[in-house]
Amino acid sequence: MKASIRLIFLTVVVLLSFIMTGCSHKTRFIIGNYSENGENGITICDLNSSSGKMEMVSSFNAGPDPSYLCISPKHKLFYVINEVDDFKGTKAGGITTVSYKNDFGFLKKEGELPVPNGGPCFISISPDNRFLLVANYGGGSVAVVKLDKNGIPEAVTDTVSYSDTLSINGIERRVSHAHMIGFDPSGEKVYVTDLGLDRIMIYDLNLSSGRLVPLSEKGIALSTGSGPRHFVFNIEGTMMYVLGELNSTVTVLRVGSAKRLTEAQVISTLSPGFTGKNSGADIHMDNSGEYLYCTNRGENNVATFRIGKDGLLTLAGHTSCGGNWPRNFALDPSGRFLLAANQRSDNIVVFKIDPSTGLPADSISSITVEAPACIKF
Repeated sequence: MKASIRLIFLTVVVLLSFIMTGCSHKTRFIIGNYSENGENGITICDLNSSSGKMEMVSSFNAGPDPSYLCISPKHKLFYVINEVDDFKGTKAGGITTVSYKNDFGFLKKEGELPVPNGGPCFISISPDNRFLLVANYGGGSVAVVKLDKNGIPEAVTDTVSYSDTLSINGIERRVSHAHMIGFDPSGEKVYVTDLGLDRIMIYDLNLSSGRLVPLSEKGIALSTGSGPRHFVFNIEGTMMYVLGELNSTVTVLRVGSAKRLTEAQVISTLSPGFTGKNSGADIHMDNSGEYLYCTNRGENNVATFRIGKDGLLTLAGHTSCGGNWPRNFALDPSGRFLLAANQRSDNIVVFKIDPSTGLPADSISSITVEAPACIKF
């Protein structure tokens, strides 16, 4: 009798354990941060998609200041930009390539490549997984890197420098600060935002030569002093939303024939009445295309906008970022959570998104990470 009761008890425990495990799913993500050479600047974490709790899994040394990255699921690689001006003894920035297995359970450095001009701040991959695109903030330029059949960077095929300079006390200083480079949703055109020149450049990418072909020589001018930083398109690719770092605005642009841009709206990311110093940081759209999110460094919050049927924005509200200087943020694949990377307070904070309003609710969990600068799922 006692044996039977014990067997029933053990069966119930096993079933409960199975149910609890089955209801809980973990999604792995990568954090890049600012670090000195020799420190583990890449952190691998799990997000519980039920509770929103985070758990650190491991860390990895991807070289100095691995501040931004992109992922190639096809090749099971991720590419880290090293935001430095001197890489392996060369006056350049760098790309460190890392392979992963078992959902980032095992990491291995596969190679390092210098990128001309230095100070890279953004990297993206072409839809066909054949090229990397790099924006050099410090060097005022962009670069194209060709990948071999296994996805390993093998050569820089093009570099475009924006040569505008400004004389300060008799010293010529570069004005250009290329901040983001990436394809539109169709994969037809490459767009570059230049924070220093207040311009957006548009290119074709020649897939044979790996060279950028400009749609126009000077690109499209935005408001003087806006400082275009990051951008995102709607799903259809008919609207482009550009975050201005320097004037804390979102510029809404209609995408017309030949992918040319026409300004449709400029809206502030700040709370009404805010008068302090602020820098716009990051911008993303939710999976449904109904909400747009931006982070404010200084006011230290997340601005949420509703997207109308005409593509124009209406402010829905603001949510505290749970720290200081939200440089980057990400929406998890389910669209239920927003993760804010607060660079100056050394923490990642998770917020659950209210599906009825689109607003990030109160914070659910937080982990400590030194100077986080990028989150990628």
